[in-house]
Amino acid sequence: MLTVIFGLSGALVFGSGDFLGGLASKRMGAFLATGVAGLVGLFLLAGFTLFLPGTVTSETVIYGLLSGVCGALAILLLYASLAIGPMSILSPLGALVSAVFPVMWAIFISHETLAWFGYLALGIGAVAIVLVAFTPEKNAVKPRARGIIFAVLAGILIGLFLIILDQAPSSAGLYPLVFNRIVNVTIMFGSIGVMALVRWAHRRGMFGKDGKPRADLVVGDEGAREYKRGILLAIGCGLLDATGNALLLIGIQLGNLSVMSVLTAMYPAGTIILAAVVLREKITKLQLIGMVLALAAAGMLALS
Repeated sequence: MLTVIFGLSGALVFGSGDFLGGLASKRMGAFLATGVAGLVGLFLLAGFTLFLPGTVTSETVIYGLLSGVCGALAILLLYASLAIGPMSILSPLGALVSAVFPVMWAIFISHETLAWFGYLALGIGAVAIVLVAFTPEKNAVKPRARGIIFAVLAGILIGLFLIILDQAPSSAGLYPLVFNRIVNVTIMFGSIGVMALVRWAHRRGMFGKDGKPRADLVVGDEGAREYKRGILLAIGCGLLDATGNALLLIGIQLGNLSVMSVLTAMYPAGTIILAAVVLREKITKLQLIGMVLALAAAGMLALS
């Protein structure tokens, strides 16, 4: 039961953070948005360790650093795909991939077992993931190949992130996430420095007259620069993302990887709910059905 509580609450918080992260990426680029969010998350997680202490071992450091590499690349690609859009297609695509990958690992590699209705719940959860995030529109924009690739790669890396965290000692507490954020911040701000050099070179024609960096990855959608609002959004994203990841790690330490991966992949629900409350976007019937199925799947997983 505790695994389900931590999994669902973590998914809702994580999805809310993604909502802010996608908005921040549109205003100042995915690199800077992810870097600022990671820095904020680092301080918050370090504070969490004062209340939830753990043991730091070589395994804690190694798995924390490895998860940091996967997590940084995953969030970067996820925010970039959401900035490219359409979110209604790319969000469930990434979520579904992020659920399937660790479930296959847990069942075939780690040999986790569930009651028969637990496996049924995993299937119901997969359907719920798609329904919750999918919003069909008559004139919906078709996703670009680059957005699809980013979303799929983000899903694979999120799945790998979950698998690596599952290998960390349960006595480590939240320290794996602290080392995770150290790597995240280093990669993101290092990338910002490299991209700044690339921009400098482009402005001086070193890559040819027609060459230009990808605006949606470097400075935001269509080159828009709204750093003040973007940083505020990224700060909010970092607070929510760190909290969601803390709940996720505690859930993994308490329960099964297969269960947590499906529950965590329901994070688009957080995005949808926040969009409905803040932006007054309409929740479709399919999304409501998906949320009901998600709760049903969660209940079945709790009993399995």
